[in-house]
This record gives sequence, C-alpha cells and structure tokens, in this order.
Amino acid sequence: MTISAKPRATKSSAVSRRRLALVLMAAVAVLGPIVALAQTQIYDPKTRTWVDYDKKKARQYYARNNLPPEAFRMQTVPFRTAEPPGTIIIDGNQHFLYLTQPGGQAIRYGIGVGREGFGWAGIVRVGRMAEWPTWTPPAEMVARDANAAKWAAGMPGGPDNPLGARALYLFDGNQDTIYRIHGTAEPWTIGLDVSSGCIRMNNNDITDLYSRIKIGAKVIVLMQGAALYKGV
Repeated sequence: MTISAKPRATKSSAVSRRRLALVLMAAVAVLGPIVALAQTQIYDPKTRTWVDYDKKKARQYYARNNLPPEAFRMQTVPFRTAEPPGTIIIDGNQHFLYLTQPGGQAIRYGIGVGREGFGWAGIVRVGRMAEWPTWTPPAEMVARDANAAKWAAGMPGGPDNPLGARALYLFDGNQDTIYRIHGTAEPWTIGLDVSSGCIRMNNNDITDLYSRIKIGAKVIVLMQGAALYKGV
C-alpha cells in the first residue's frame, strides 16, 4: 500500500530526506543506475537476449522448472556498501533483496514488489519476526478486496496464507509501518510487480533470510518513482 501523506516540513524530516538521498546516491554506485522499468526482463541464455517476463510467462516458467529464473534464485554476489553486515538492502526496480555480508559480499534473493501505485522507498527496521504468521489484511485492503474482507479478523498461518512461511515486520522506530518482508503461496510471482507494497520471497528464501537476521536489523528500500514512506 502506498502511503500518500507527505512528511511534515520539520528539521528532522528534512535531515531524514537528505539521508535517504545520500543512500540512494550510494546505491547507484553499488547497484548501477536505478531505472524504473516498464517491464521486468530476464536473460535467455539460449538466445543471449533479454526478454520480457510477465505474469503469464512467470507461471509457465515455474510450471516447467518448479523454480524461478536463475537470476532470482538465492546466490552470493560481490556487493560494495558502507552498511554493516546484516543490513537488508532492497532494489525494488531490479527485484532483488541483498543481505550484506563481510568481505564486500551479499546474499542476493529474488523478490516480488509493489505493483504500480503501491511502491515505496525508505529506511526502516525489522521490529518483529514470526513463523507461519497470521495474515490480517489492512482496512484499506478489506474495503477494496472481497477475498481479503472474509479474513478481516485474521487468516491462520499455513501454506495457503499470503504471508507464507515467515514474516519480517517492518517498523519505523516503534511504529508498525504495515509493510512486511514475507513468504508467498504464489512462488511464480517472484521477479514481478504484484503486491500491495510488501516485499514477497519464495518460502525457502524467506526461511533462509529469517534464520540469518535479528530484530532491529536495518532495512533500506530503494525504488525509483515510489512514494517516500512518511516516517522517513
């Protein structure tokens, strides 16, 4: 979900916006130019070309391979950053989540992110963690989605639960932002713009990430053209 409220024009918010701008500039140096892509693309090793990757093709690919494309599978990659090991850095445009490691490396996971109008950027932290979490849709989703409305009081955890096997609850200070990094019952959606603002991962990947971090971990979300989270 996009939070449309703008930060109040205070000294604190101005400093925070400058801090985020510096983070974005640093990210360009590490990740390359952050470009808003109209269409997700993946590399086809057979034709040696980049090809469009939409929902239909994603379903077909997963049905054939029972895995997302290679680029979106967990792997260790070189990664230069001033952030300490254990920091989560999310490149929403490229659909990657990086967990920084010692020695100039990071573990990279494929993710699904917010569809058009639901993207956001900001600096938050992991405030809570849960295994097979209960899904309670926010009031805004209940109002617009009949399927969500029937779970307004909460959907028990399980393989059909939209939050999947694990959830990391993102907080701004002590306030729950309503955004999560979580698993999914739709693993073919990794690499797509599909969510209402949460970051989704396949269940194996979120389980691995969950095992590597602690409450309080810093989370930096980068996405060109996205709404700036009001707490930043």
